[in-house]
Amino acid sequence: MASYIIIGGDQKEYGPITADDVRQWIAEGRLGAQSMMKAEGEAEWRPLSAFPEFANAFTSRAEAAGTLPAFAGFADGAERDYDLDIGGCVSGGWNLLKNNFGLLFGSFGIYLLIEIAFGVFGKIPFIGILFSIANFFITGPLIGGLYYVYLKAIRNEETGVGEVFAGFKKAFVQLFLGYIVPALLGGLCMVPFLIFFFIKLLPVIPQLPHTSPNDPAAALAAIMPVLKAGFFTSLPVLLICMIPMIYLQISWIFTIPLIIDKQLGFWAAMKTSWKMVNKHWWQVFGLVVVMGLLNIVGVLACCVGLIVTIPLGFVALMYAYETIFSGSQIP
Repeated sequence: MASYIIIGGDQKEYGPITADDVRQWIAEGRLGAQSMMKAEGEAEWRPLSAFPEFANAFTSRAEAAGTLPAFAGFADGAERDYDLDIGGCVSGGWNLLKNNFGLLFGSFGIYLLIEIAFGVFGKIPFIGILFSIANFFITGPLIGGLYYVYLKAIRNEETGVGEVFAGFKKAFVQLFLGYIVPALLGGLCMVPFLIFFFIKLLPVIPQLPHTSPNDPAAALAAIMPVLKAGFFTSLPVLLICMIPMIYLQISWIFTIPLIIDKQLGFWAAMKTSWKMVNKHWWQVFGLVVVMGLLNIVGVLACCVGLIVTIPLGFVALMYAYETIFSGSQIP
């Protein structure tokens, strides 16, 4: 009977184990499609998905769960630590962007043009609401496809700009949920600020019908002082509300990459991202801050620089993803 050796999430070898053991571990969620394995006596390590004899095991598990197959390798990798090299992520991203500019910029360009088009059409009277609703559904899968192209470029795998649309085929529903659920939960953090701000505006609301109803500009000018006063009075509440919102968004930042790459369901991806990011939350936050500073530089360059700094930030984030979830070293 054939036997196999696997590499756990802690990068240690385990085995030999039988094919029945492998199937049982897949069913239990201890092994995923990306878990590295080799048959005993072989020299080459391959992802578990490359072994045709175990294809049915993944299918059966997905059908039994009624969801996408989970990235079980995280169960072993939860104990593995990492050290995020922020400078290495940025420099690695820059080198990859220079060497694959057509692919990476072209992919980002497709994503950007689609978002701009839906934004423009969304302002058209009557039918604009349809484009706004459609954009609400496609943003997650589009971002997932963009990450998918960047990850394959990092791994030197064959890819093309057309794979920006891979998310619609691979995991449309999960990517939509993986985008919208963290956004909604983060947005809930702003509820206290909105309530406080509304309370500050209550005194001016009864006056609105009497403030130049036929002249919107005059009406806005009349209530603007109250709006400004209400905002600045509410500013401390806003700053306090932003703390948990930022914490949550950083903790869930790898939700979409985990869905498109590891085929996780959205909730499992959120939990996986949360657990790994919070091992070194400040390092991941530091990378996001650097990405923001790069985009500020892009804005200062007459906004033209954003066509470089935004995809650079995405690639740097994917290098961080590789470090955290695969233990890969940045070249």
